[in-house]
Amino acid sequence: MKKSVVILTLLLVISACSSSDWRDASRESAGLAADPQLQNQAIIEAYAADAFGWRGWFAVHTWLAVKPENATEYTVYEVVGWRVDNGEPALRVYQTKTPDRYWYGARPEKLLSLTGIEAAELIPQIAEASTRYPWANEYRAVPGPNSNTFPAWIALQFPQLGLKLPFSAIGSGYADNE
Repeated sequence: MKKSVVILTLLLVISACSSSDWRDASRESAGLAADPQLQNQAIIEAYAADAFGWRGWFAVHTWLAVKPENATEYTVYEVVGWRVDNGEPALRVYQTKTPDRYWYGARPEKLLSLTGIEAAELIPQIAEASTRYPWANEYRAVPGPNSNTFPAWIALQFPQLGLKLPFSAIGSGYADNE
């Protein structure tokens, strides 16, 4: 009897974790990032949003966005595990006007915003460092490397960023393994 109650409870919890299929989940801008068409200064931002589905109850997905001075788009750096399953690098680097998009239905929060000269000086260094990221082609949910390992690794490379990831950024400690 107890075993069946536990299994039923577990099934109910898992089925109630997400309100929609990942294909239908919101990827809209949360309105946290400056419009790159209107903001000329350099910007570095870090974001965190609850992981998709049941994982979001205890873990977040983190990513970085940079916008060089006078750029009309942000460059986003994020690690996505399913890319490895498809034979692609886990580290994804892409251009967008909306770096603050919902992470498959989860509203992001801004962890860091650095602007002006400090950001302008660090952006090319972050771009160069991303080419040296030791786990660009690897992904493991636990203990890492995962989506939280890259921002944590960048934070170790550039302590002047002052980037502090939340406790729920599981895998961020893996960055110490280099």
